Amino acid sequence: MTIWFKNELKAVLAQKAQLAHALLIKGPRGIGKQAFGMELAQGLLCESPVADSAACGQCKACHWFVSGAHPDFRVLAPITEGDPEAETEEGGKKTKASPWISIEQVRELHDFIYVSSHRGGRKVILVCPAEALNVNAANALLKSLEEPPALTHFILISHRPHRLQRTIISRCRQLSLQQPDRATALAWLGVQGVADPEVALAQSSGAPLLALATSEGDELSGRRDFLARIAPPDFDALAVAETCRDLPLERFIGWLQKWTYDIAELRMLGTIRFNPDLTRELTIIAKRVEPLEALRLHRKLVREQRNIHHPLNGRLYIESVLLAYAAVVNPSRKVA
Repeated sequence: MTIWFKNELKAVLAQKAQLAHALLIKGPRGIGKQAFGMELAQGLLCESPVADSAACGQCKACHWFVSGAHPDFRVLAPITEGDPEAETEEGGKKTKASPWISIEQVRELHDFIYVSSHRGGRKVILVCPAEALNVNAANALLKSLEEPPALTHFILISHRPHRLQRTIISRCRQLSLQQPDRATALAWLGVQGVADPEVALAQSSGAPLLALATSEGDELSGRRDFLARIAPPDFDALAVAETCRDLPLERFIGWLQKWTYDIAELRMLGTIRFNPDLTRELTIIAKRVEPLEALRLHRKLVREQRNIHHPLNGRLYIESVLLAYAAVVNPSRKVA
């Protein structure tokens, strides 16, 4: 999966003997950092590494690793729990994803960290994403990072390293990974069978794994249908809100946020970042929009990301946002 990080992986594994006990791998979301971390972990645990220190893929340790059963490897990540107050139609418990890594999860690693390895070699703990550690969990992990046993390695993956405690960062060697160049990402998406790789990559800000995930559902087609409804100068905000009443708010705000960004960027710089397939529609809108108003609306939508997970009337919320948008893109029309 990390074909564009081969050189970085080779460089880290080449220093296996001197590798720091804690490595913080940081970079944008959706570029393959977790896959890189997994390949690194396998390389550290492999018992018959090839010439460049990469995992052989054939030894017993590699087979265990691929099957998810290596006794000297652990993953620390937010867990999906059963919701005791909700049931599926079949009578089973619904699940909900926690956004946090809890202190209980960190404490469960204690014996794994301080007991000898099963294979007599290294032990590896992958934490992903590291910013999901809540305050107590981070403090508990810090104790292990300060004085880890020999041959014990922590690999921390972070999309937002600024959210990590400084004490955590200070105990890690840092490795920054960048998204692949556009040509490499487009070629990879083409191999994956993505129908419209340019649009998928643009919508994902150049992150190929996010682009792949976006293309696998109905998000791209839904995006185009929604934007086609709000592109005409005389669009009816209330009527469009009715058609969007069941649209997830995160998706709604995300589409509109990228759309308004493109309007402002096209108006001021003559370029489009997120919606290259709708250049004609954006050009028409940009001609009649005040760039400062477009920027203000875009910033408002960025701030709205904080509200979309709170309980509210989705229909009324979508109406209010679309009315604000209508007032900006067609200022000559009085919006009720």
